[in-house]
Amino acid sequence: MTAPEALETPYQPPRIFGPRYRTATLGILLVVTLVAFEGMSVGVAMPAIADELDALNLYGISFSAFLIASLFANVVAGLWSDRRGYPLPFMTGVMLFVVGMALAGAATSAVMFLVARAVQGMGAGATIVALYVMIARVYPVESRPKAFAAISAAWVVPAMVGPAVAGFVAENWGWRFVFYGIIPLVVPALVMLVPALRQPSSPDEAPSRGPRSRPVAMTLAATAAAAGAGVLLHGIDRLHLHPVTGAVETAAGLASLSYGLFRLLPPRALRFGRGLPTTVMMRGFFSASFFGVNSFIPLALQEVKGFDLSSAGIALTTGALGWSAGSYLQSRKEGEAHLRIRLGMGCIAVAILLCLLAVLPGVSGWIAAPAWVIAGFGMGFGMTTVSITALKQSPVNEQGANSASLSVTDMLGSALAIGIGGALVNLIGHSSAEIATGFVVISILMATIALSGAVLAGRTR
Repeated sequence: MTAPEALETPYQPPRIFGPRYRTATLGILLVVTLVAFEGMSVGVAMPAIADELDALNLYGISFSAFLIASLFANVVAGLWSDRRGYPLPFMTGVMLFVVGMALAGAATSAVMFLVARAVQGMGAGATIVALYVMIARVYPVESRPKAFAAISAAWVVPAMVGPAVAGFVAENWGWRFVFYGIIPLVVPALVMLVPALRQPSSPDEAPSRGPRSRPVAMTLAATAAAAGAGVLLHGIDRLHLHPVTGAVETAAGLASLSYGLFRLLPPRALRFGRGLPTTVMMRGFFSASFFGVNSFIPLALQEVKGFDLSSAGIALTTGALGWSAGSYLQSRKEGEAHLRIRLGMGCIAVAILLCLLAVLPGVSGWIAAPAWVIAGFGMGFGMTTVSITALKQSPVNEQGANSASLSVTDMLGSALAIGIGGALVNLIGHSSAEIATGFVVISILMATIALSGAVLAGRTR
């Protein structure tokens, strides 16, 4: 007689907090938490920074400088990750981020602060792309949705305490310590990520040989896109003061940006081709519509409704809570990706239209808080789906390039939306009533972008 065969046990995907992946997961989450805290802190502290450095007219471009620099770093880091692996671009990005934080804390002029924001952006852009590739290379396919959900959840703690802490620090110790306080926390994150950074690439991870793998061409394209975005925003901001030169700058910037994007994004992306091309473009729609309003909420609540720094940040806190809930839900439920993306876009559009009521006479500014829970849910549910879908649609040796493309549309969408929003604020005016009007105009524009994304979501299939 022979012994009975052992019953086959059902396959259990590895847990991201299990023994094998726990340290890497914790290190990734800490890095994301630091980047998130920086984003939340700057949003709340920017009105105080603008007052001290006399830079209210640069309110929007201070965010855009970070994002445009990130766009450039996204491409270079993605290309670097595909050809040489993710460890070196990750370490370079972290170091640049730290240097940028130190420069921002030491800024004595608006120009120096803008330079610091650009350095931070380069660091954050390289770091995030390298983390995406790290997830694709370190975690098995079935564990990636939970890894991305955990990344979204990492925004919860800084979103819950970040605005209040940043407001308290800015009011009592000065806004400079908002930046200085993040720097020491980088060390434990790097220590926890040492095993993941040492993990060798798989044998089948051959370098990409496609058109987006050429270092010189891609670097030139990234330069053209970043420079074009900067010139475009500068031209738009000058249109009301210098129509002729502003129009020339706008046209030149748009041409340079289009040239760069044509080479940076997957083929047919600018025409919203079905599948990966439109999936990549959806990232930009999410970022533009959400952050195009999110960045101006503290300014609107402080200048129009008289909120203090800490109170104005609560709407950002509630948004991140909704973001985490949406990301968690998408990781637990199955469904068609295009329907999830459409739902996420719809939530953002509805939330923006509710949020604009916060600056109207007779309406409490606190309506922004529940509105931004809905917006955050849409981002968590839809944007995480975009990231997962894009990785599924990407060959292994193009994961870095397509992760970079996601970040390019992400950063570009945010940069253009915030920059245009800042130009609208400068055009309409800086009094309380004029800022309220500008916020309403910005909100309507961003809601239109979200609704357009909902319509185009079907082309991600």
